[in-house]
Amino acid sequence: MVRTTTAPGWPGSASGDRSGRLGWPAVPRGTDVDVVPVLPQRRAVPDPVDQGQHPEPAVTADHGPVVRTAGPELSPPDAGAPASLVETAGPGARPAAEESERVDRGAPTEEDPTAPAGDASRPAPVRALAPVSAPAPASARAPSPVLVGNDEAQRAEVARSLPDVDDSTPLAREVAEDARRRIALSGRRLAPPARTRVLTVANQKGGVGKTTTTVNIAAALAQAGLRVVVLDSDPQGNASTALGVEHHAEVPGLYDVLVDEVPLEDVLQPCPDVPGLLCAPATIDLAGAEIELVSMVARETRLRGAVHGYLERCRRAGSPAPDYVFVDCPPSLGLLTLNAFVCAEEVLIPIQCEYYALEGLSQLLKNIDMITRHLNPTLHVSSILLTMYDARTRLAAQVAEEVREHFPSSVLATTVPRSVRVSEAPSYGQTVMTYDPGSSGALSYLAAAQELAERPSPASAPAAGRR
Repeated sequence: MVRTTTAPGWPGSASGDRSGRLGWPAVPRGTDVDVVPVLPQRRAVPDPVDQGQHPEPAVTADHGPVVRTAGPELSPPDAGAPASLVETAGPGARPAAEESERVDRGAPTEEDPTAPAGDASRPAPVRALAPVSAPAPASARAPSPVLVGNDEAQRAEVARSLPDVDDSTPLAREVAEDARRRIALSGRRLAPPARTRVLTVANQKGGVGKTTTTVNIAAALAQAGLRVVVLDSDPQGNASTALGVEHHAEVPGLYDVLVDEVPLEDVLQPCPDVPGLLCAPATIDLAGAEIELVSMVARETRLRGAVHGYLERCRRAGSPAPDYVFVDCPPSLGLLTLNAFVCAEEVLIPIQCEYYALEGLSQLLKNIDMITRHLNPTLHVSSILLTMYDARTRLAAQVAEEVREHFPSSVLATTVPRSVRVSEAPSYGQTVMTYDPGSSGALSYLAAAQELAERPSPASAPAAGRR
């Protein structure tokens, strides 16, 4: 409710007349007015002239406030009138539990004994019809169907129940497509791989979506019933923030694993929002690991030893090992990124659909080839994900076409569009998979995760298996 006093003129009247074209009532200047936004569906206010009372202006526009001046007792509302309006003014006004609180404090009313009797110079205060929120229709309150499991016939039946929309209404067509994607993707269970898959998410160019891709694909796989571990090797700790785990200076993290050889299982923290997802956080100490690793023995293979040792201890203890291990890399080609490349067998490269990303891709592939020849023969680029795709620009389409032409077997069919929800989620300590699972960004990452899971695992076996 808004309180307005002595307005120079209502909208719709340039001369200051308060009976403007927008349907405002004629009210004398200096009158306290309570303006109440009312739902579009409303009944007509009873005409006081028909009731033998003094005429009072009343307006019921389709969109706008309903204002009524105080005066003699109002007539009772019709029996069939909707409950969206409850009259709150007048001595005989009908009481209601949902009646809105009055805000015209200090204004004398008809019952106010302090008001001077017969003072015609002071106009009567204006009352308003207080709106009561009408219940939402059943169609709006009913949740969209969420299917759990892999019953394709049931999903197809639900998808067929959606109305067909042609190209004449692009917005409705986009909404229908997102609904069909949600039905096809949400709640689906994924089969675990035969053994643990270790993937490094890397690109030396910053701002291409490495961390966003890591946490959202990991969350999507965990929601599909798989066990996932995320290793945050970026000193900025953005992946730890997105997963909602502590990563301040006193928290044991990946620095302790690399420098002090702490077992990996001692630093893993569960993600509070996604069951089955663990994270080894990155603290500020990890920024100094680049310098400290220079003089250490086997500086390139320390992360690989930690991961393989963790998998081996899981096998010996009879506890389930993770199905996927994702390593989030910093935007550089230093020792932290080198450890991530030596640790993994697969490389997932997020590419922003812009020209600079193509320049960085060629240099990244050269470094991966050098590591394959000298340090890790099993390393290969398994997947390339196009991120921040803007379908409105020709540049994004040209970059996507060029990347698909050069890497036809590696580029995922799914592209991740620009989405505000994806950018908002980390500020709440969540991934977009839990922040807004129905958004276009969440559906795209869910589709990318399922496409990645359905790809065959590398043929070579790691030092330790899944069990």
